[in-house]
Amino acid sequence: MRRLAALLVALPLLMGQAKPVLVPDVSQRNIEIAYSFTGAELLLFGAILYPGGRVPEERDADIVVVVKGPSQSILVREKQKIAGIWVNAARMRYLSAPSYYAIASSRPIDQLLDERSRAIYEIGLDSLQLSPVSGAPPDENNRFVRGLVDLKQRSGLYAQAPGTVEITDGVLYRARLAIPARVPVGRFTAETFLIRKGRVLAAAVREIDIRKSGFERFVARAADRNSIAYGLAAVALSVLLGWAAGAIARRV
Repeated sequence: MRRLAALLVALPLLMGQAKPVLVPDVSQRNIEIAYSFTGAELLLFGAILYPGGRVPEERDADIVVVVKGPSQSILVREKQKIAGIWVNAARMRYLSAPSYYAIASSRPIDQLLDERSRAIYEIGLDSLQLSPVSGAPPDENNRFVRGLVDLKQRSGLYAQAPGTVEITDGVLYRARLAIPARVPVGRFTAETFLIRKGRVLAAAVREIDIRKSGFERFVARAADRNSIAYGLAAVALSVLLGWAAGAIARRV
């Protein structure tokens, strides 16, 4: 209710803008991961405010929503079968691959923007800027990028859902994206783009925090702040469990 009231208060000011303005929001600004976390569904919604409050008669504007997780360095290995054995034959490291990437759009991306515009805004799985460490030939780099995207899609960390953004009366929009159980923690961004006739007319960003809670949060903090003590405790616990298992086996 507070968000709706704030939107109504700001509505007259936003109506006076010369260009369309996006007013986006998300159903959850904070997502906590506990031991029982099996995933979540994120609702992204908002309004398109046109100059003077007049909605174009054509109503041919489209909405694209992109949710990104924190960037991370990632190593991609390519396996080949040699003498009947699968071995690591080649590898490629990327410095800034998004740990999570999901996109929803009102229509297929290739119908909304040309290839250059998609690359500028990183809209679409085929337009990610992954920053390879080595200067590999374009064909080799593209092969590894396709492999990385395929692996991430299988694990549910990369997703593309065309035609899933609903636009009502040319003003209100909403979309749903799945947050998998294996999602990494950190600061996420939800970017919304208003697109019309091959051009991005407006963009807006909202932030989402995903963090561990309960015992998982305690373990993660301990590993981060006291890595040496955490490592010693982990070794000691392993030795203790091994000794206990051996003692039980001898008695049985």
